[in-house]
Amino acid sequence: MSEVLKVKQKLIDSLRQAASKAQQSGKLPSVILPEVSVERPQNPEYGDYATSFPLKLARSTGLDPLAIANSIAELIIHSPEVAGITVAPPGFINFTLRNDWLTQQVDSILFSGDSYGNIELGKGNRVQVEFVSVNPTGPLHVGHGRGAVLGSTLANVLTAAGFEVEKEYYINDSGSQIDAFNRSLYARYQQSLGIDAEMPPEGYFGSYMIDLTKEIIAEQGDRFLKLPAPEAVLQLGQLGLAKIIGRIKQDLELLGVSFDVWFSEKSLYDNGQFQKVMSLLRQRGYITEKESATWFVSTALGEDKDNVVLRSDGSATYFANDIAYHYNKFLERKFDQVIDIWGADHQGHVSRMKAVVSALGINPEQLKVIISQMVTLHRGGELVRVSKRSGD
Repeated sequence: MSEVLKVKQKLIDSLRQAASKAQQSGKLPSVILPEVSVERPQNPEYGDYATSFPLKLARSTGLDPLAIANSIAELIIHSPEVAGITVAPPGFINFTLRNDWLTQQVDSILFSGDSYGNIELGKGNRVQVEFVSVNPTGPLHVGHGRGAVLGSTLANVLTAAGFEVEKEYYINDSGSQIDAFNRSLYARYQQSLGIDAEMPPEGYFGSYMIDLTKEIIAEQGDRFLKLPAPEAVLQLGQLGLAKIIGRIKQDLELLGVSFDVWFSEKSLYDNGQFQKVMSLLRQRGYITEKESATWFVSTALGEDKDNVVLRSDGSATYFANDIAYHYNKFLERKFDQVIDIWGADHQGHVSRMKAVVSALGINPEQLKVIISQMVTLHRGGELVRVSKRSGD
């Protein structure tokens, strides 16, 4: 804790002690003391710090706040950092710090550098901040930048407050959107080499996909045409995915945003954790089969409806993957607290995610979800919806 913060705490303690003495001597009635705080006054003529504590105390005692301020001020023990204490209407107590002490703090600030002002509030508790986590099927847009700055800033603040912080980007590298990306890239690759290939209806039509295929052709030539189509789709997709992630990293670096961990969604399946958490929840009675699908019984935890985790074709929903991911965060990596920063379109996902955490035996208060509001864009006076699939 910096010397300035220590002095601020000293002032708070001295005010509380003086008020207690005033009560013991009969100058103030014996009521529960309100919270004591000191702040920087708007007018520097009133000193370096001021408190409205007497005004708060006047509400519970019915006494004149100025009289309360005088009774407390005369009992305050001066600390060596304080040059003077004054009382001002309607009931403020003002503190002026010694100039020589303030001058000494300049050396302390310069010596501490970027760590000046850091505190030990977190006491080393492990906190994960997961943010951005954009599907690696296309480039970042301005809305993602907002979440990136929010998450990075929050992580820096928590680190300065004494928490052990890990910044994480969750890579959605499995599921239907990756399959659509892979097939879109293969179609663009064929088209760029003069082959009449049709884009998948649910594909990614942005011009960045054409640029990506041209880059791959410049490096790899037409070698993927010589492979069986399924193998070509898979290999091209892996190559394209790596390039998109590389570009995302570059864009984030330009913002001054970095991550400690780039976590693969696919790894949840490769290491068996997806099946592990589904089995665990089934044992606890939170997984059931109905309507040809597998459901998480959210209603058992106070939700309005249950939620599908496995579709009738056996494919996992986004929600199912998030269940496995949070199982990994809390029960495998054992973070004390997890902070997710989501876009406003995920607002409705918050309560059911907390229900999952509860079902896993974790206090849902250990999961904090911060909603980053959407960015509104206009073109020629018309609202524009940003979409990687449509290429806008």
